Amino acid sequence: MKRAGYLFITLALLLITAAVHLTTPGHATADAKGRPSAASQSRAKDRAERTADDERVADMPAGLAAPAEKELAQQIVASAENSTLNWHEAYGYIEDIGDGQGYTAGVVGFCTGTHDLLTLVERYTRAHPGNGLARFLPALREVDGTDSHEGLDPGFTAAWRHEATLAAFRRAQDAERDRVYFGPAVRLAKRDGLGTLGQFLYYDAMVMHGPGTGGHSFHGLRERTLREADPPSEGGDEETYLGTFLDIRRAAMKSENPDRDTTRVDTAQRRFLDEGNLGLRTPLEWKVYGETYRVP
Repeated sequence: MKRAGYLFITLALLLITAAVHLTTPGHATADAKGRPSAASQSRAKDRAERTADDERVADMPAGLAAPAEKELAQQIVASAENSTLNWHEAYGYIEDIGDGQGYTAGVVGFCTGTHDLLTLVERYTRAHPGNGLARFLPALREVDGTDSHEGLDPGFTAAWRHEATLAAFRRAQDAERDRVYFGPAVRLAKRDGLGTLGQFLYYDAMVMHGPGTGGHSFHGLRERTLREADPPSEGGDEETYLGTFLDIRRAAMKSENPDRDTTRVDTAQRRFLDEGNLGLRTPLEWKVYGETYRVP
């Protein structure tokens, strides 16, 4: 009797638990007639819309993702990040520039204080165990989100420069740049109806401000722009929209530091926009930090 009673109670509890699970909001997937719940229908709709959106973007012209335009984009970014058009020199670049983000390194300025450098080294180490940077992973996790060098000095900068001589690490930097910055920026710009120049403006802002949602991060800047101007995808004028985006971006840069140099916006990107060069066609001429750059 004791065993039979135990089985009866257990069965009852299981049935009650199952009933509660099926009727709890957020867990329900079907109604009493077996039809999909509102929540599951909404999720399915969102997935379908994202798929359709991705397919629509994929059918658009390559824009900044075309090989020649992508090379140009890296050159313009390098003029602001590393004062050179030869962006390939930047794989081994590493220094603390005193901006509170620890070491800045590599082709798009991965930082020890902003998580992207840590992610890069983690992904690279999974693909290439025992590489020259792997031993610094514990320290990189500790300093993530700070400007500290603890556990990195001495040795990390030399290890970075040495690793950057290897083709595998250069490829890893390119892949992380494309995954975190270039690809998302270009896709979102296309969804907003922007041409090649607009795609570059999004990319450069993504590199400099980071892909976060805070007020001074890329997505925060874009959201503020959308509140003030309609993008072309919503019937807005492209030049007006991009001008508003640059205004908001420049103001954000100055609010962080009133003395901050904003020439990468003022005498580079703004110049392209003022010239009406929405296709970012060459030849190009621009200035950053007072130095003139030309691409024929």
